Amino acid sequence: MVIGGKQMDITELTVHELQERLEKKEITISEITKAYTDRIEEKEKDVQAFVTTLYSEAQEEAKQIEEKVTTGEITSKFAGIPIGIKDNICTKGIKTTCSSKMLENFVSPYDATVVEKLKEENLINLGKLNMDEFAMGGSTEYSAFHVTKNPWNLNTVPGGSSGGSAAAVAANLVPWALGSDTGGSIRQPASFCGVVGLKPTYGLVSRYGLVAFASSLDQIGPITKDVEDAAILLNIIAGHDEKDTTSEAKEKIDYTKCLKNDVKGLKIGIPKEFFGEGMQGEVKKSLQEAIQTYQEMGAEVEEFSLDIANYALATYYIIACAEASSNLGRFDGIRYGYRTQNFSNLKELYRNSRSEGFGPEVKRRIILGTYVLSSGYYDAYYKKAQQVRTLVKKQFEEAFEKYDILLTPTSPTVAFEIGTKSNNPLEMYLADICTVSVNIAGLPGISIPCGVDAQGMPIGMQLIGPRFGEEAILNAAYTFEQKIKFRENHKPQFRK
Repeated sequence: MVIGGKQMDITELTVHELQERLEKKEITISEITKAYTDRIEEKEKDVQAFVTTLYSEAQEEAKQIEEKVTTGEITSKFAGIPIGIKDNICTKGIKTTCSSKMLENFVSPYDATVVEKLKEENLINLGKLNMDEFAMGGSTEYSAFHVTKNPWNLNTVPGGSSGGSAAAVAANLVPWALGSDTGGSIRQPASFCGVVGLKPTYGLVSRYGLVAFASSLDQIGPITKDVEDAAILLNIIAGHDEKDTTSEAKEKIDYTKCLKNDVKGLKIGIPKEFFGEGMQGEVKKSLQEAIQTYQEMGAEVEEFSLDIANYALATYYIIACAEASSNLGRFDGIRYGYRTQNFSNLKELYRNSRSEGFGPEVKRRIILGTYVLSSGYYDAYYKKAQQVRTLVKKQFEEAFEKYDILLTPTSPTVAFEIGTKSNNPLEMYLADICTVSVNIAGLPGISIPCGVDAQGMPIGMQLIGPRFGEEAILNAAYTFEQKIKFRENHKPQFRK
C-alpha cells in the first residue's frame, strides 16, 4: 500500500503509527483489518500463533466502527485498531480454551474486565492466541492443540506461556496483544521473540475473567512492538475493578507522558546473582553493552547483591503449584470442563475426566502442589515458601531505597530449539530464574530487546521497578529503545 507517497506494509507499523495515519485519513480501519487478516492467512500456517481466528467477524466489525467514527458516534482514539488476546482471558461468545482439552469447547458467557475495556475503546479482536496449557510452561509446547513457532527461526520455541501472543506480535499477525504473566510468561516470550513485554504491578490491572493458574502471582499485561505501544495499552487496561478484590484503587495515570527519552541521574542497580552460571556468553555480552549504553546516556549504574534471588525459583514453584492445585480442582468433569465417556462410578468419572482432560505438565504441577499442601508437608514446604516470599519482598524494598530501577537479563539464554527441553521439566523451570522473583514480590517488570546473538536470535533485557513504578521502567526502556533502534535494524527471518 502507498501511504504518504511511500510503499508501506501496514502490518509493519506500530499502533501509535497506525493511529496517526488514521487521524490523517491516510488509511482506513477496514484497510488495517484486511491487512492483518491477509497477513494471518499468509503466515499463520508457519507460526501457528492462534487457537481461534475471527476473520469475518473482525472485518464486519471494522466496517461498523468505520461508519460510527465517520458519523461521530465513536470518538475513542484507538477505535478500529486490531488486537490479539491470550486464550486464558475470557471473551463473551468466543471460545476460551486455555489451550487445554479440559476447556476445548468452553465458550465464556462474559467478558474479562480487560476485554470490556478493549471494547470500550472499540478495539477489534482478531482472535485468541495459543499458550502453554493453563499457562503452565515456558515454551508453548504444552498446548493441547499445536506448538507455536518463533518467527525469527521456526525451529525454535517462542517462549511461554504467552508464546502465541509474542509470536503473533513479532510476526506482524497482530499489532499488539494481551498476555498473562505468572512467573515470566509475558517477559520471557517477549525476550525470545524480540518484542516488548510488560508485567504490571500486581493489582494494577484487573484479573477478573483471567482463568486462574496461581491467583497471588497472575497478572495480565501488554505485548507490543515498542515501548510507546506498551504504555498506550497499559493506559487502556489499568484501573481499579470492584470485581477483583486484589485490584488496587490507584489514581489514573497517563503512562505515555512518562516517556521522556532521558535517563540522566537515574540510579540503576545490577543484582550480580542474575548474571551467574547457566548464562549464555552472548546474552551476558549484550547485557554488558546495554549497561554501558545507560552509563553513556547519564545513568548511574552500580552492582549489588540480591542474594534472596537464589531461593526465588524454589519459592515460586512451591507457591505456584500449590495455588494451581487449588484453582484447578474445579475442573472435575461435573462442575466444569471435559467429561470422560469411560466411567462406571463417581471416582472413575473424576479420575478419568482429569486424566484425559489435563496434559502432562498440568498434571505434574497439580501433583506437586497437592503434595506441598498435604498434611505433614504443609509447614515444611508451603509455609516456608511464604516466609521466604516475605524476605524476597523485603530485600527488593531495601534495594529500591537505593536504586530507581534494577537491570537484569530476561532469560539466561536465547530461544531454544523445539523439543530440547520439553522432556526435561527441571531444565524448563530453570529458564524462569530471572523472572519469577518479580511475581513473588508483586513488582512491575518489562522486557525489551537489547541485541541479537551470532545466529540473529533476539536477546532480552529486563528492567524491574518498585511497586507501581511503571513510569520509571517505561521511561528507561523507551530511552534505551530510542538509542539502539532495535526494530529498525533487526527483523524476524522466518528461517526453517
